Amino acid sequence: MATPSDVSDASALPHAPAAADPVMKPPGAHGAPRAPGPDLPPIVPRRRYGLWLSAAAALFVSAMALVSVVRNEAFQWELVGQYFTTSAVLDGLLLTLWLTGAVMVLGFLLGTLLAVMRLSDNPVLRTLSWGFVWIFRSTPLLVQLLFWFNIGALYPTLGLGIPYGPEFFSVKTVNLLGPTLTAVIGLTLHESAYAAEVVRGGILSVDPGQTEAAQALGLSKRRTLRRIVVPQAMRSIVPTAGNMLIGTLKGTSIVSVLAVHDLLYSVQLVYNQNYQVIPLLMVATLWYIAVTTVLSAGQYHVERYYARGSTRGLPPTPLQRLRGQLTSLRAHFDDRT
Repeated sequence: MATPSDVSDASALPHAPAAADPVMKPPGAHGAPRAPGPDLPPIVPRRRYGLWLSAAAALFVSAMALVSVVRNEAFQWELVGQYFTTSAVLDGLLLTLWLTGAVMVLGFLLGTLLAVMRLSDNPVLRTLSWGFVWIFRSTPLLVQLLFWFNIGALYPTLGLGIPYGPEFFSVKTVNLLGPTLTAVIGLTLHESAYAAEVVRGGILSVDPGQTEAAQALGLSKRRTLRRIVVPQAMRSIVPTAGNMLIGTLKGTSIVSVLAVHDLLYSVQLVYNQNYQVIPLLMVATLWYIAVTTVLSAGQYHVERYYARGSTRGLPPTPLQRLRGQLTSLRAHFDDRT
């Protein structure tokens, strides 16, 4: 047991130095942390030789492929330029663009309806929507087009009237469904099955709290879907819809089996006459590449538009990035000179 004298003797002893804190940095002058001085070596970023070598190899291979295509006389580039803007090719291009636009609009209208039916509380509507999507996604597009083209073998006439009673009017199916209308029907039903799943996935990606908040404000289900859910779901729908649009543009070439005068069929008619197969196929290829490039640029700006509320700041466009790089290069050159 410590006595008062022991306590007084302990208090009289000099204080022991405190243990050095391993977390603290070595002190400098007056106990302050040592600041980095000019004598320390500079920080140099690690040289990534593999990155530059792989980029140089990729550029070399791409340049070789491009030169081989441009300098290959078998492509007959003078004939490609000659047939690129002919009336037959341009007429086929216009029909391809019209067919693509009509199929996408009708397909997404029907697909949106099917998606709403699939998300409905009505079991009958859910079953019918699921069955439609199941059938048209399970059969190849070419089979569907040939089936609709030969629908007259199953239903020679279509009419409107009272069942087991008088018929008001009827029309022959052969006269009603031509090749172009058959292509529109077949492509629309095929695209609507995929569009239904795209729209359904976009709607399910929206936070359920948004719907609950709208219901708390007294909004109806239709208004909630149109003003709250769909605008937020577009951020997930647009990328896949853009891919479907480009796929539909290229997929319209399959209607050439129905003798529809699209871009590919128009090119085939020309090279069946002059036997210049490669140049005419290159004409169709270049037109598909040009239209796809325009559609891809439009998809980028649409995605950027619907991403406004999801990020703090929108990323710069390619043109803005190019301007920034040119400005930095100009500033660097001015500093050097």
